[in-house]
Amino acid sequence: MSWRDFWNGEHSIYVSPRHKALHYRAIATDLIGHIPSADAVVLDHGCGEALDAARVATACGKLFLCEAAPTVRDKLRSQFGRTDNIVVVSPEEVEALPPASLDLVVANSLLQYLSRDELKVLLETWHDRLKPGGALVIADVIPPDVSPLTDASQLLAFAWRGGFFLAALGGLVRTAFSDYRKLRAQYGLSTYTAEAITNLIRATGFADVQRPQNFGHNPHRMTFRATKSET
Repeated sequence: MSWRDFWNGEHSIYVSPRHKALHYRAIATDLIGHIPSADAVVLDHGCGEALDAARVATACGKLFLCEAAPTVRDKLRSQFGRTDNIVVVSPEEVEALPPASLDLVVANSLLQYLSRDELKVLLETWHDRLKPGGALVIADVIPPDVSPLTDASQLLAFAWRGGFFLAALGGLVRTAFSDYRKLRAQYGLSTYTAEAITNLIRATGFADVQRPQNFGHNPHRMTFRATKSET
C-alpha cells in the first residue's frame, strides 16, 4: 500500500465528522486569506475532500481542486460538479494546464507524502503554471524536530476547543493500530528544515520567500509563501 492507496480508500484520519468539518473550515479560511483578488485563478493541489471549497470559490474567479486519489476526485465532482467556477482535476491534468494561467497555488499538508525528487518536479510545474507575480503557498510542512507526540497534543488542543475531545482520544488509539501508522513506519514522512525548503523554493526561481502563520491548528508546522518573478 502506498500513500495514494491510503487516501484512495477508507480511513479514520479524522476522528469524527465534526473534526473533519472544522479542519476543512479552518483550511478554507486560511487559504482565502492568500487569494489576491476576486477574479484570481487558484489551484488547491492535494486538496483532499475540500468540504468548504464552495466558500473558497466565492472568493476567487476560478478554483481548481487537484487530488491524486480517484475516489476522492469522484466525491469532489459529486459535491461541486454544479459549481460553475470549481474544476476537479488530477495531477496529470494540472501538468496540462497552460503556462502562466494561475494566480495562486496552494499545497497544504502535501509535502510530507512526497519524496524530495517529487517535490522538485512539482515546484517546477507550479512555477511554470503561475503567472508572473503569482504566489505559491506551501503549508503544514513538518520540521524534523516535530514528533508524533507533538502532533497528538496539538490535535487534542484543537479537539478541546472544537468540542470533540473524547472522539480525539479514541481516534488516537485507533491510529496507533491503523494503516496510517504502518505506512508512516514503512515510508516515513518527509520533513524539512526552514532553510532546506526555502532553498528548494528559491532554486526553482521563486523569490521573496516568507513565513506566514501556518494553516490549520498546528503552530509547530510551517507555511511558506513565495512569488514568481515578474521578469
